[in-house]
Amino acid sequence: MELKTPLYDEHVLLKGKIVPFAGYLLPVQYEGVIKEHLAVRKECGMFDVSHMGEIVFRGETALASLNHILTNDFTNMPLGKVRYSLMCNSNGGVIDDLLVYKFADDYYYVVVNASNRHKDFEHMKNNILEGTTIEDISDSIGQIALQGPNAEAVMKTLLPEESIPQKYYTAIEHVDIDGTDCMISYTGYTGEKGYEIYTDNEGIVKVWRLLLEKGKDFGLIPCGLGARDTLRLEAGMPLYGHEMNDEVTPFEADLGFGVKMAKEEFIGKKALEEKGEPKIVRAGLQIIDKGVMREHQDIYVGDRLVGHTSSGTYSPLLETSIAQALIEKEYSGLDTVVEVDIRGRRVKAKVVKMPFYDR
Repeated sequence: MELKTPLYDEHVLLKGKIVPFAGYLLPVQYEGVIKEHLAVRKECGMFDVSHMGEIVFRGETALASLNHILTNDFTNMPLGKVRYSLMCNSNGGVIDDLLVYKFADDYYYVVVNASNRHKDFEHMKNNILEGTTIEDISDSIGQIALQGPNAEAVMKTLLPEESIPQKYYTAIEHVDIDGTDCMISYTGYTGEKGYEIYTDNEGIVKVWRLLLEKGKDFGLIPCGLGARDTLRLEAGMPLYGHEMNDEVTPFEADLGFGVKMAKEEFIGKKALEEKGEPKIVRAGLQIIDKGVMREHQDIYVGDRLVGHTSSGTYSPLLETSIAQALIEKEYSGLDTVVEVDIRGRRVKAKVVKMPFYDR
């Protein structure tokens, strides 16, 4: 049975179209994916992302535990910084991708994908070092993503400038929004400037309503999962279960920037060393013929099967079909023409640079 986020009743009130997703009931859209997508690109949109998981690491060995479990290096991470990382299994495949927030030398806040929350927590619990404690606090936390060119202007109606994170991938742990204690980070999953706001379940409802009211003059509208997916795809951002999984390595998914092979050790490092240079890579495709590329469609060069699409959509901004693909490296050069099998019909597409859209 699917769970409800603390904002579920707000979505019903706003006539959101509710669908099951990652174990939760969430709005896929309110007034339409294209309208919501373009609102984020041109003005401002707001998403309920309370389904995401939050896991807290504490203790004198918390840093060592994170460096052991995750691929990135957190050794010299400043306070208030946010860092992207992968978490690999012993074969070098990706268990999840996640964000790590540092609030003290012995206190880190880790945000994981909703569908992987329980799997992630078990893996972390089984691999932490002595002197580290971890706690899954997901059920007590609500999260809102405020995204778009006007996001900062909306935040300034609620807060003084010093209470708003100024640098990308930074966070402020305690910010008072109209009596509600919130954590705010300058992060997002849309390719636009924006913020993610975390607080308790009761507080998140209050903040949601406040943002809706204050955002009216800035074109803010509530947005659903549909627009969140088309936005992240245009921005060339990967999604777990699509561009990466337990079999795909970070290097195959073109996420090597989040892997620090110079670290002494981490789970999966040995396997990644043994695999060497990836034979398949993540690439961007844009349609040449007519059709809309979707996920899990085979890609051919002549009679040779060279890969498959991992995500695909119609881009509301570019007004054409785009896709991310896992493809044999030798066929991943820019402007390489391939054929995508769309329901039994081979359609021409070309390899293009990602992100498809860069603000």
